[in-house]
Order: sequence, then structure tokens, then C-alpha cells
Amino acid sequence: MSLFQNIIVIALLISAAGFLSLTEIALAGARKVKLKILAESGETRAQKVLDLQEQSADFFAASQIGLNAVAILGGILGEAAFRPFFVDLIVRVYSGPWLETIGFALSFTMVTSLFILFADLMPKRLAMIAPEKIAISVIEPIQIFIKICKPLAWGINAIANLLFRLFKVNTIRDDNITFDDISAVMDAGAQAGVLQKQEHHFIENVFELEERTVPSSMTTRENVVFFTLTEPEDSIRQKLGEYPYSKFLVCNEHIDQVIGYVDAKDILVRILNKQSFTQLNESTIRNVLMIPDTLTLSELLDRFRSTKEKFAVVINEYALVVGVITLSDIMITVMGDWVTPMDEEQQIIKRDNHSWLIDGGTPIEDVKHVLEIEEFPENENYETIAGFIMYRLRKIPRPADAVEYAGFKFEVVDIDHYKIDQLLVTQVLPSQENESLTTSED
Repeated sequence: MSLFQNIIVIALLISAAGFLSLTEIALAGARKVKLKILAESGETRAQKVLDLQEQSADFFAASQIGLNAVAILGGILGEAAFRPFFVDLIVRVYSGPWLETIGFALSFTMVTSLFILFADLMPKRLAMIAPEKIAISVIEPIQIFIKICKPLAWGINAIANLLFRLFKVNTIRDDNITFDDISAVMDAGAQAGVLQKQEHHFIENVFELEERTVPSSMTTRENVVFFTLTEPEDSIRQKLGEYPYSKFLVCNEHIDQVIGYVDAKDILVRILNKQSFTQLNESTIRNVLMIPDTLTLSELLDRFRSTKEKFAVVINEYALVVGVITLSDIMITVMGDWVTPMDEEQQIIKRDNHSWLIDGGTPIEDVKHVLEIEEFPENENYETIAGFIMYRLRKIPRPADAVEYAGFKFEVVDIDHYKIDQLLVTQVLPSQENESLTTSED
């Protein structure tokens, strides 16, 4: 064949190899989630791609047969076509014993470079740009190619499977989607602008329901407003007016003797109807859901759904009441400020770009979000930022006690009956950010 004819043949071989490389990367990189969406919308070729991914051994065997056959044939033809051409060029300046070797090296380099560039590198990079779209476009011709190569591919796969079994190599692909996978997709969506910052925050909070326990979102014991069975009517009226709660615990004498709860609207109806009530009775007291403080928020949601309740009392291992929690508390955990009443006292107040005032009872998860701290150390031992300070100090804190962690200084500024009421959080100097944790005391 003439040089021109050889060039045409090599160009066809490079095109064939490029098509196989493009197809191989597109089918391997096509995401199942997107393909399933396309299949459900009526794209039959998307389902064919999914089926091929499930049984990919035949395709990869056929692809390697085609790629290697084309590469070998291209090398043979290229060397035969271009070596004489390079020899004729080189002989004008050099005609020594290395003439044929130099001609061979140049022809080999040229053919190899053409195959690498046009049959490997460029097709694979193109396939990574839109793998699903390309996979759908090439699925039908590639199925024909697989049928042509099937006899040889079957033999190659049989040998490969035998070797895999011999060396005990697991060839089953794990396609289970983990939380880390979903989190990575969310982060990518946020960076690309598909997810807004607030939406990203909501989704993260929903997944955290599996990890956050009930105490992180409940109203703590000291903040629970309750009635006793012998509560005077004037006291009940005062509490109803002072606290904007829809439900109140009813206890015998103290908070650990829970009897049930009353709905504020039941009492308000009697007040509006000018009906007097000297004491709470069975007609107004309802049974209350009692839950352990070890439940996660996700488990509590299941309890609320199964019992049709929206209010629960949280008790510890000693059967002492540690707080109460409502369905609204869980919604506030997920939605944050979007559902938090505007008149509710804020737990985290930003003073400037480098300092915050934080209520001691603020859940540690909320502090993580605001300060963008990845994780607090040994956080299974506490639920609130006050708990973190006490755990690290290993003592009852005093004003001005401080803990440094993750580039922030957490300083106690107010104590109320041994309870950390407020913390001042400030960013430390850059030179101090490498310190993992230090503690200072008065």
C-alpha cells in the first residue's frame, strides 16, 4: 500500500480505538442514579446501560480485545508505513549503521503518540465530561460489538474468573450508598450553586437526627414549667399568661412525680367560658409519653408517629425527669431560625467577626455549625457547650476559666448556681491555632 493508503488505514484504526476508549470510560463512569432517572422518564437506552453495567464482564473483555487488536495492528502498519519515509529523510544528513534503528524509533514514537493522543487521552477526557449522555448514545453499537466478540470474550472471562477464584479476589461491586457518599454529593451541589447554603444546612441537620440524642434538643429540667395537683387557680392563670407554651406538665408535688400533662387550650376554654376550676382533674389531664434520655431524635420521631403524640417527658436511668421535648423542638433542630420564634432568647449571639456570646445550654451540634468546627473531642460525654467546658476543666468552673480548642478560646463569663450561664468565644491568634487544647484557670 502507498503511504496515503496506510495513513487512511491508521486513521481508521485510531478512530476505532478512540471509540472503544470513549465507550469504556463512559459506561464505567455513568452514574446509576442519573441513569435510573432517565430510564423512569422513558429513555429505554438508559435501562440498557444499567443492564450492561450489571453484567459488565462481557463488555470489558470485548473492549480489551478490540483495543489491543487495533493497537497491535496499528503498530505493525505504522512501522511499515512510516519507517521508510523517515529513513529517506534521515539519509540526507546521516547514512551510518544506525539509520534503520533511528527510522524505526521515529516511526514507533509517531504512531504511539497518535494513539495515545487521539485513541486514549482525548476520548477518555471527553467521556468524563458527560458519561451518561455518551453511554446512552453508544449503547446500541457497542451491544453489536459485544455479540461479535462474545466467543473470544467468553474464553478470556473464564480464564480471568478462574484466576480470581484461585487468588480469592472478590469481583462483586458494592453499590451501596453511604452517608459519606450523600454528604459528598451535597457538598458538591453546594459548591456548584445547585444547593443554597440554607438548604445544605437543612439536609445536614436531617441526617444528624440519627446521631443527636434527645437531650441535645429538649427543654432542660430547670426550665420546665409544670402544675401540681393542688396548684391554685391564680397561679395557673399566671403561668399561662407568663409562659407561651401549649402544653404543661402536671405533677403530684414535685417534677419527678409526673402524672400527665394538660393542653393550655383546654384550660383557656374554661377561662373564656368563665368556668372556675379549683384543681386539675381527669377531664383535663392527659397521659404523657415517657422516653429515656438515650433515644436519638430519629427514634423519637418514630415514637411520636406511632403514638400520635407531640409531647414527651425525658427521664434518665434513675427515673428522674431531665427535661421535656416536643415535635416543634425537633423541627427547630432541623430548620433552625426559620421556625424559631422571634421573641425567643437567642442562644448564640455574634458580637463581631471573631467573637460570640453563647448560652451554656446550647447543644454542641449548634456550636459546631456556627463556628464551623468539624468535631469536638470525646463528644459522647456531653451534650452542651457547658458540658464540653466542664469535661475539659475536670472541675466546677468559675468565671474567667477558659478552654482553647480548634482555634477558639471558650471563656466562662457568667455562673449561676454552679451552672455555666454564658460563654465568650473568641478566635485565637494565628500563632496559637496549632495548639490542640490548653486550659487556663484563675
